[in-house]
Amino acid sequence: MPPVPPKRALPSKESSLFKEVLNQYETKQHKKGLKTADQILKKFPEHGETLCMKGLILTHMGRREEGLELVKKGVRLDLTSHIVWHVFGLIQKGEKNYEEALKSYTQALRWDKENLNILRDAAHLQTQLRHFDQLVETRHTLLRLRPNLRQNWIGLAVAYHLNGNAVEAKKVLEHYELTLKNVPDYDVEHSEVLLYHVRLLEEVEEFDEALSMLDVNAKSRAIIDRTAIMECRARILSKLKNTDEAEHSWQALIQQNPDNYDYYQGYFSNRGLDLYNITDDTHVKAMQILSDFSTQLPKAAAPRRLALEIAKGDEFKELIESYLLSGIERGIPSLFTDIKLLYKDAFKQETIQSVIESHREKLSSPAPPAPSSESEPPTTYLWTLYFLAQHYSFIGQHDKSLSLLETALSHTPTLPELFMFKARVLKRVGDPYGAARAMDEARLLDLQDRFLNTKTGKYRLRAGLEEEAQDVLGLFTKKDAPSPGADLEDMQSILFLTEDAACHRRNGNLGLALKRYHGLQKVFNEIEDDQYDFHGYSLRRFTINVYLSMIPWADRVRSHTAYVQAAIAASQIYVSLHDDPTLANKSSTANHLTGAEKKAKKKAQKAAAQKVREEAKKALAQTNSDDKGLEPGPQKDDDPDGASLLKATDPLNKAWTFLGPLANLDLKNVDVWLAIYDVSVRQKKFLQAVRALNHVKSLDPENPELHVRLVHLRHTVSSLPQPPPEPIGPVLSESLDKLLSPEVSLETYNSQYLQQHPTSGHAIFASAKVLRLLGATPAEEIDNTVFTMFNPDVQFGVDTGLDVVNFLKSIRSSRVEEFRAAADKKFELSTIFKSSTDIASLRHEAIATVEDAEKADGDKVEVIS
Repeated sequence: MPPVPPKRALPSKESSLFKEVLNQYETKQHKKGLKTADQILKKFPEHGETLCMKGLILTHMGRREEGLELVKKGVRLDLTSHIVWHVFGLIQKGEKNYEEALKSYTQALRWDKENLNILRDAAHLQTQLRHFDQLVETRHTLLRLRPNLRQNWIGLAVAYHLNGNAVEAKKVLEHYELTLKNVPDYDVEHSEVLLYHVRLLEEVEEFDEALSMLDVNAKSRAIIDRTAIMECRARILSKLKNTDEAEHSWQALIQQNPDNYDYYQGYFSNRGLDLYNITDDTHVKAMQILSDFSTQLPKAAAPRRLALEIAKGDEFKELIESYLLSGIERGIPSLFTDIKLLYKDAFKQETIQSVIESHREKLSSPAPPAPSSESEPPTTYLWTLYFLAQHYSFIGQHDKSLSLLETALSHTPTLPELFMFKARVLKRVGDPYGAARAMDEARLLDLQDRFLNTKTGKYRLRAGLEEEAQDVLGLFTKKDAPSPGADLEDMQSILFLTEDAACHRRNGNLGLALKRYHGLQKVFNEIEDDQYDFHGYSLRRFTINVYLSMIPWADRVRSHTAYVQAAIAASQIYVSLHDDPTLANKSSTANHLTGAEKKAKKKAQKAAAQKVREEAKKALAQTNSDDKGLEPGPQKDDDPDGASLLKATDPLNKAWTFLGPLANLDLKNVDVWLAIYDVSVRQKKFLQAVRALNHVKSLDPENPELHVRLVHLRHTVSSLPQPPPEPIGPVLSESLDKLLSPEVSLETYNSQYLQQHPTSGHAIFASAKVLRLLGATPAEEIDNTVFTMFNPDVQFGVDTGLDVVNFLKSIRSSRVEEFRAAADKKFELSTIFKSSTDIASLRHEAIATVEDAEKADGDKVEVIS
């Protein structure tokens, strides 16, 4: 590397002017700062620091491209200046390019090792990137430079803690507390530090010291969070095996918040019991404890609900009858949701059904008039029917559930919950159009209820009625937005993004589906970016304990169900595009739009163009002194239909941007690992593919899709022109042999799997896919295998049946219509297996129903808007 040329110093006058530039930037006098920088550059046009500062100011003034060019030029001209590297780091940080920003800060610190601003920013970047070992060094330097600043002490303690060294973190806090003088009473910040100190003592298992510190500071009111004191005390006393005192502490917490399940778990644990793993030996003791709490706290639901988990036989029947009838009499709509986890036990499921059916018979049978004080209110019968409808739908008896709902609706046709659950049942049986109509009926009972309107929009999307869904969602979005969907995306509505993407995917609009999935990915990117601000804020405001809980939460934020579903779906689309690039042309949005949809799209485009023009006018009207910040402004959407996403040259890499974060989370989700396999094997990353299948096998060794992937991997590896080189080849071969024995042919393996699962429709479908993969001839063999799904003893659901229809279409089977008709006959309540003509009619009927209802209630809708 050639030596760096010595930096040329500015003369005294220009040096003073440069200091003015720095001051004007700090005080946000951008217009003056620009003029001052130009004065310097007239005489010294290649002064790197001034060029960087001018570029930084221009970026803040909204002239981003021009500013970036000047900053890059300035860096090239003066590689030994901490200022140019600091500026460059600020620009990269504004663009969320944290890795490169940290490299720039590291370079800046080479030339100015004790710059406090650079050190602080570097510490925040190291935390954001989870470089905790480097963070400790940076925090050490900050504390050495400014030991009188309290947050530097706390910053070092937190850095040690995040790096896994709680002992050193404790020592730092001890030294910090020795420096304190004249701490005011009821100081919230000091209280938070003391609680953090107790937390560290507990973590390093110095329980006596932790309890002593907690009691002393609680008594002196130095720690002012009373609930935190009680929780810490109960927890520490339990760990000290001080059973009696700990029991009193847990009891006090339960008295304070009798519906907090964690407190009951702590109480049981202190007694040597595992609340969620009660054995026959501990059963009587556990039931007695919960019975005592139920007596002491008659209004608390938690002890009675926990008792239902533990109770058995007649004991359970007595408790569940009281619990259910009380909930039904009070008209609690969420009663079934509360107890449905008990259905894991077949006896409890049968008992619940028996209790509620008996109660229904009692209410429906004619009886002599009773005194008014003893008569049941009419709503009791209604909520009984509602509960039973939920029960039967949950156990798969949907026709009985619908019958009960019709009875309930004839009794009380004005209860939205009945229509809402009818919609859910129709969705479960495969009738999205009927479900959308039922949800609309619920909505029309209360047009100003946002929840009902949101649910209606969701069900319309599931029925493929995208435009009609946006109409109802638009009742609560900005009227000047290009479209309700655009406003909902700006508001980061995860529900809308996931449902709208799935709707477009079902309708064949893969480009718009990808557009929505990328929109959801952007939401989670912003959530991760937003934590950056808290690395400094939490230390300044001493909100340490909450901050330390946020860090692991942020590490797992992408385990959110919505992101997982989006990642799987988006990767599946990209894999399909990789396997068949012609899908990009087949999935053109315009080919699937109806006349009304095209009209709505044109209207939305005009509104968007108008909005862009208005924003441009506003931008021109603003003065140059307005601070636009360092973050790039909203980018112009040059791909409104997702056409560019469809035609991406690297679909597998794009798929991995979704799946990559999930691969590091070790999720217990089979579909995630199957999606990771599908991408990895196509990228020729065979060891990564094997690892994914090992995860699936550990979670569900008999999974039908695992069967397909195992055959696919063996077939793919054996078809390679030459085996992978060492060391990959031997490792791959050994791993693959563990997954699938090489002594059995793939055809035999497939046949054996089918024999092992003769009553599983999904397994039969998997076997048919394997036959297709192995190039089975004649094609009738695949068709015949698929049609065995209609044997009387075979079980499969609506979703599997729909997947089979799509599979038969993809292989151009001549028996697609035959399978569709057979599935339509099997699933009598479903509409998704109807002919295309019937589905078009159902769709039209659903739209007409929506329009008629809204016309009839136009005045109410106008009130909302």
